[in-house]
Amino acid sequence: MRPDLSQASATIEGMPRWDEGPLVGRADELARLLAHVDRAVEGRPSAVLVAGDAGVGKTRLLDELARRSAERGVRVLTGHCVDLGDVGLPYLPFVDLLRPVAADPELSAVLADHPVLAGLLTGRPGAPVPGPPEDDPDRGSPLGRGALRPPAEDGRLQLFEAVAALLTQVAADRPLLVVLEDLHWADRSSRDLLRYLLARLLARLVDEPITVVVTYRADDLHRRHPLRPLLAELVRLPGVERLTLEPLPDADVDTLVRGLAADSGGLAEGTVEDVVARAEGNAFYAEELLAAGLAGEALPMGLTDVLLARVEQLSPAAQQVLRVAAVAGRQVRHELVSAVSPQSPEETERALGEAVHHHLLVVSDAGRYRFRHALLREAVLADLLPGERVRLHAEVAAHLSAHPGAGTAAERAHHARESNDLPGALSASLEAADAARRVGAPAEQLQHLEAALALWAAVPDAAERAGREQWELLLDTAAAARAGGELHRAVAMLRSAQQLLGPDGDPEARARVHYTLARGLTRIEETADALREGELALQLVPAQPPSVARTWAVATHARTLYALGRIAEGDAAADEALAAADALGLDGAWADTAISLARVQGAGDLPTVRARLHEARLRAERSGDADVETRVWFSLAIVAHEAGELEETLAQAGAGLDRARALGVEWSFYGAELRHLEVVARYATGDWDGSLAAADELARVPDMAAHVRADGLLVLVGRGDPAVRERLAWAQGLATRWDSHVLLMLATVSAEIELAAAAGDARTAADRARWADERLHALWGEDRPATVRLAASAVGAVADAAATARANGDREALAGWVAEGEALAELARAAARAHDAAVGELGVEAQAWCARLEAELGRLRGSASPEAWRQVVELFGYGHVYEQARSRFRLAEALLAADDRPGAAVELTAAHEVAVRLGAAPLRTAVEALARRGRLELPGLPRPAEVSAVLTPREVEVLALMAQGRTNRQIGAELFISEKTASVHVSNILAKFGASGRTEAVALAAARGLLS
Repeated sequence: MRPDLSQASATIEGMPRWDEGPLVGRADELARLLAHVDRAVEGRPSAVLVAGDAGVGKTRLLDELARRSAERGVRVLTGHCVDLGDVGLPYLPFVDLLRPVAADPELSAVLADHPVLAGLLTGRPGAPVPGPPEDDPDRGSPLGRGALRPPAEDGRLQLFEAVAALLTQVAADRPLLVVLEDLHWADRSSRDLLRYLLARLLARLVDEPITVVVTYRADDLHRRHPLRPLLAELVRLPGVERLTLEPLPDADVDTLVRGLAADSGGLAEGTVEDVVARAEGNAFYAEELLAAGLAGEALPMGLTDVLLARVEQLSPAAQQVLRVAAVAGRQVRHELVSAVSPQSPEETERALGEAVHHHLLVVSDAGRYRFRHALLREAVLADLLPGERVRLHAEVAAHLSAHPGAGTAAERAHHARESNDLPGALSASLEAADAARRVGAPAEQLQHLEAALALWAAVPDAAERAGREQWELLLDTAAAARAGGELHRAVAMLRSAQQLLGPDGDPEARARVHYTLARGLTRIEETADALREGELALQLVPAQPPSVARTWAVATHARTLYALGRIAEGDAAADEALAAADALGLDGAWADTAISLARVQGAGDLPTVRARLHEARLRAERSGDADVETRVWFSLAIVAHEAGELEETLAQAGAGLDRARALGVEWSFYGAELRHLEVVARYATGDWDGSLAAADELARVPDMAAHVRADGLLVLVGRGDPAVRERLAWAQGLATRWDSHVLLMLATVSAEIELAAAAGDARTAADRARWADERLHALWGEDRPATVRLAASAVGAVADAAATARANGDREALAGWVAEGEALAELARAAARAHDAAVGELGVEAQAWCARLEAELGRLRGSASPEAWRQVVELFGYGHVYEQARSRFRLAEALLAADDRPGAAVELTAAHEVAVRLGAAPLRTAVEALARRGRLELPGLPRPAEVSAVLTPREVEVLALMAQGRTNRQIGAELFISEKTASVHVSNILAKFGASGRTEAVALAAARGLLS
């Protein structure tokens, strides 16, 4: 009869476990966690990120939290991440989390509302999707077999939303505590799902009685660990707290050790001190050291020795099942252990019971065995002989192959590789890649495809197993890399395919690689190389008769020619592509070319452009080409943005992102561009919280989506948030990529110029604008409209420096700054003229920046024009809330200089309202200071003090002369008083302002509006 393993003894030779006794040394941390649970009870969502080194007590703390929460009537669901090495197993912790829901009769009915979760919970996510259309250039065309198909429509978006909705329904009758353990082992898809859930619960302030607590090993997070950026982003969400479990103080470890040993007659004082010293605040280490000591073994010097000392106390049979379990994984089914173990089923059960009773294995709620701590499994693995490890992996792989429902393809691939079954590993890796594609997990798909490529040369019948040639697999892998936003990796794969085919390869195959590479190169700003690749593709395939390869080659060539401004040549290529695409029924190629034509030939005719793009979208959807379809959505969003229609921009970007998620290409090139437009459009409309949340939403941004996170600098700079320095340093650290990622460069340099201007560093602002213009000129040629904004911002900083030089009477400095500003302005004008000649009229925002430039030039020359600034305010009125408010501030300055105090008050009031609403502290400070200087009232601010209430009439006269730089002797002579009397008045003025010197007193008086 099989023993009841769930009722294992709680002692080791009479010693209670530390994680089953009273919680020691974590009262403060538990109180903080319970406060979040209490928020859930009150109907307010929140989350806690619990960090700590391995063995520091995270699980023990969460066990106590779960117990206390249950006492409060809170439902607890727990999911565990598993260390599977290089195996990508999407959504595993959420499967673990949701299985109790399926098993609970009271809750299982809820699953019926979410059929997309059925496949996830049964281990069969998604049904096979229909095959690709015959005209698809990258899949199933006459050039290749067995290529990748796009993910099913009910992909990531539906899955994510279903999980979120299910948790909301579960929490409807009782508050819910969701616990995710060991997040450092989570796969990328699980991290993305966690990010989605927290953003849905917290960033949008949904009122749900849910608390989410996740744990991770802080000591596992090396610099490039994929969890690190996710944590940095999640902690910025409202309601998220980071809780770090530091090592326990020695006094608490002492209490813990004495409590564990109390029932065993105590320990010698030297033993307690030794355990406390060696544990170094780690509760698990302390327990293991103590257990080894109590067992009569000499205390080992290292933790691994301690762990193995515990293992070696077991019988040989129990040690064997531990070795099997260690190889199989942290959680393993009884059937697998029994199948691989050399003992009889009865002996295996007894051995498992022994391991469970000695607390080396525990039985999970799902009925699986798992090691009580990951370090224990690691120690057992490390102790295996190489031959034994290979044999066990082989036996596990054989069992999984013989029983398809016992594990995933990813697990089979892992065990096959570790057992040197390279053919089996290749086949399983390809199967795992296809499974990852079906659930919309491009990162895991890429991982498995690269694993298959690494095995190719070692498998004689690799092509037969893969159902395609190696160069085709390279193209499929490049497509997966593009879908995940890894453009440089995709380009590298394509170059490898070129080398593999060589100069004598099949012409159509070579042409396919050339034009696919050309498409990738244009996206990393290597347009000249892209042109060359496109020309090579065209040389390999004749125009007649029309072919799939020729059609895509000429369509891609048209895009490249348009990007280089060679419009006439681009038109000729586009005409050929459209005609061939119609003849062959290639909807994808037709739509791709139609997008290019709409953007070039329809400039200025917005209704026509939109009509063409909507037709292209319908054809792209019909083609099944995710890349072309997301390009259409991006084009619809960008034309709205250029027209100043920000709400339409957000609508198109949102719909495009939803579609990209459904297709599993959220962070492909155009998926990232859609998110970029969402961030900047929210910033412009004044939704700064939404803009920053969108910029920070991704757990780990791919290299070519880094500009999305850098876009968050716009909000941080505008708010004067100290966090801007950290993010700016991160973006500057990517400077080696700027030439291939211009939007990242522009976001970074814009922030540098704004910060320099705020610090009064006009030289840096001007230098950075010049540098950026030079790089844009080198990369884009004459047509570089981005220079207009950069130059206008820099001229504003230069105008400030000129005003200071003018006030100080420094004619030489003034002349230098005026010349600098005029030169920067000419750069901007040249860029605007070039764009007008090459493309047509500038967009609405660029026109506003041109007006800003001219208005700033008026300030630079000492003649700020209210009319010029009023025009800037009107032009930014298309919807750019912040820039309009900043322009109102400058208009108010000009109106005050023209003695139009009522008009200035109106503009300052409007600017102040926006600054307060956005949390734009620097602008608010400037507005309030100008109001004080101009003696203007602002709603909600104290009425400016009258000068007579602060200074005597004589002190007013003395202050005015101080502001002109007069000495005490000069002041006395001008006011017909003695130098000593003048000195007394100056001292009184300094005392009233609390100033340390004359300059500070004058500045304070000016800021308070007490100096005319």
